[in-house]
Amino acid sequence: MARDIGIDLGTANVLIYVKGRGIVLNEPSIVVVETETKKVIAVGKEANEMLGRTPETIKAIRPLKDGVIADFELTEIMLDTFIKKIKARNLFTRPRILICCPTNITQVEKNAIKEAAERMGARKVYIEEEPKVAAIGVGMDISKPTANMVLDIGGGTTDIAVLSLNGIVSSSSVKVAGNAMNQDIIKYIREKYKLLIGEPTAEDIKINFANVYKPSKKEKMEIKGRNLLTGLPDTIEMNQEEVKEALKESMNKIIKSTKSVLEQTPPELAADIVEKGVILTGGGAQLT
Repeated sequence: MARDIGIDLGTANVLIYVKGRGIVLNEPSIVVVETETKKVIAVGKEANEMLGRTPETIKAIRPLKDGVIADFELTEIMLDTFIKKIKARNLFTRPRILICCPTNITQVEKNAIKEAAERMGARKVYIEEEPKVAAIGVGMDISKPTANMVLDIGGGTTDIAVLSLNGIVSSSSVKVAGNAMNQDIIKYIREKYKLLIGEPTAEDIKINFANVYKPSKKEKMEIKGRNLLTGLPDTIEMNQEEVKEALKESMNKIIKSTKSVLEQTPPELAADIVEKGVILTGGGAQLT
């Protein structure tokens, strides 16, 4: 019997859910290829371990950019590898697939995602906006004529939406999210401490140390990198207040977009949001 599967095709990670089994895969959206032959060497977790550690002949690529397909061929290879990894083809023939996408992607981009899924052997492909799927996932009843607001901070995009009667009333998708925050941390440490760190180190700081809601000067973390003045390996200490300062610009952009969505929302629904609050979801929600 064919099973239904859901795919969160994220810029930073790909999650695959199989009905009856739950989330069966959660791996980074990274593919490592040889620059000359274009041969794929590694995908997912294995590829992520090579990030920032490859010679010039090998390149780590993110085939998805800002929540949409940037490299169609590599996206197809990546999805095919993940489907083989979870032994999906042994479980079902021609499944129905639901794929999540940002709110502002074009019809051409939707078609590209749909085509990639159909090539994997899907019987039927459904494309749905990420905020709507996130709202249903956290147990919101979006069928009623009341407002439900979702703020989904992903890897490539932050999606903000107000939902009512199974539809999106007002929404915005801003290209400021996890990946941009990594670059903010790299830039801050380079400018303040003259220390160069890679993206995996910045990701580690963001996930395991950053707190933008109640940062503490007492909480400190050792950061290793290359000193730009001496060219030698070096270690510095940072506190949470500094990380908050590094992420300030990106967080302000997200806040500004959230206010913009609220301004577009009808007064009656805005009143519901005051009462019910806002649901934060996505990896970036952990920053609080």
